[in-house]
Amino acid sequence: MSPGLVFAVIAGYFLLLITISYFTSRNANSETFFTGNRQSPWYLVAFGMIGATLSGVTFISVPGEVGSSQFSYFQIVLGYIPGYAFIALVLMPLYYKLNLVSIYGYLEKRFGFYAYKTGAFFFLLSRLIGASARLFLVAGVLHLAFFKAFGVPFWLTVLIAIALIWLYTFRGGIKTIVWTDTLQTLFMLSAVVISISLIGSELNLSPGELVTTVRESDLSKTFFWDWQSGENFFKQFLSGAFIAIVMTGLDQDMMQKNLTIKTLKDAQKNMLGFTVVLVIANILFLSLGALLYIYANQTGIEIPAKSDDLFPTLAVNHFNIFAGIVFLLGITAAAYSSADSALTALTTSFCVDILGIGRDRDEVRDAAKEKIDKQIRMRVHLMFSALLLIVIMVFEWLNNDSVIVAVFKIAGYTYGPLLGLYAFGLYTKWKVKDHLIPWIAVLSPVVSFILDINSEAWFNGFKFGFFILIVNGAITFLGLFLARDRAAEPDA
Repeated sequence: MSPGLVFAVIAGYFLLLITISYFTSRNANSETFFTGNRQSPWYLVAFGMIGATLSGVTFISVPGEVGSSQFSYFQIVLGYIPGYAFIALVLMPLYYKLNLVSIYGYLEKRFGFYAYKTGAFFFLLSRLIGASARLFLVAGVLHLAFFKAFGVPFWLTVLIAIALIWLYTFRGGIKTIVWTDTLQTLFMLSAVVISISLIGSELNLSPGELVTTVRESDLSKTFFWDWQSGENFFKQFLSGAFIAIVMTGLDQDMMQKNLTIKTLKDAQKNMLGFTVVLVIANILFLSLGALLYIYANQTGIEIPAKSDDLFPTLAVNHFNIFAGIVFLLGITAAAYSSADSALTALTTSFCVDILGIGRDRDEVRDAAKEKIDKQIRMRVHLMFSALLLIVIMVFEWLNNDSVIVAVFKIAGYTYGPLLGLYAFGLYTKWKVKDHLIPWIAVLSPVVSFILDINSEAWFNGFKFGFFILIVNGAITFLGLFLARDRAAEPDA
């Protein structure tokens, strides 16, 4: 693809996003930015959440990982189903009952000030690193396809990518995100379906033959039973359930979208519809991965050393121009549907949880107060944009792993304390010495990391894999139990 064509595609795409932003951000205030005035249609939120959940990581890394781990990732996807059911039936009723702007307000009501700030801190850390990893992926593709041809350094490519996000989110916030994510999910899923169709055409395979080819391939092995392996079914299934709970149900980014829906019943419809489409979408991504490897082998194309490079290499260098455009739109939509909502959620959490803006939903807000809040909100938005740039550059310097693996590894350590806090809060009535909670939340990932890197030597070859998230949450739970306030009566 020529750089000029790439520029035309990207420019047209962002012109469309900015147009949507213009219409959705008119007369926007802090309530609009943080909650979308709680007027979002549930079906739009459900569809848009697909893109935010899958992101550029799924778009590139899941197909690439098929070459080394077959369809084992689907074991995690199956675990998502009970995880999302728990969110719909347990967490959502709690959030709506408490009428929360930030979901970490629950921790303050249940434990106290330090628990609340600890929960918000771990979300900010988790989402900042996770969003950086996802945006790193698309920045690399944009750099390779366009900016590198003009001698633009990678850091400037990243800066431009982040600036574009800021441009269409700084006014409308979550209200804009609900609509842009819907568009971006449509682009992403269309790109996957079209890519599969084009590969079928190149290999002269009918739709039925495509299914048969994937099913009969060694790459489609799905279930793994070796208990020592990190890919063991039970480890992956349980990990998938808890990954869904922490990365959606305990994540301000994902829950902020749900809380823009007016009623609990509609929010639960959203979660059900989202789950069904998400499972189907992951089947498509895994099938695409198998077909990419089959296509490369049958046409004599060398498989890239790094699995994340497989789809971009074939789409940009070996498929036709139409396929290249489809891929470019798909990866851009996938990455931005996750990164834009992450930036908005980071801004919301910092403003609400750290600075206290908008926490009192009944507060009378005059024009002067709203103007001050808007100025603060924009500065925070800029601050997190700068932090994204810094973390992405660190990721570029350190990265030597598949990004999908890296993101889940990060989640295992940073979301574990949130899992332990919410589990203890929901399923016990004990009070905890609030001032000890930050120490427990910091020590738990440290202990989990030590266990993880030594597990093979200490436990006869056993590997935790993504299961380390559950271990981390359990250690936090144990720490909270040991720090319970015996002098206080349990909550009624």
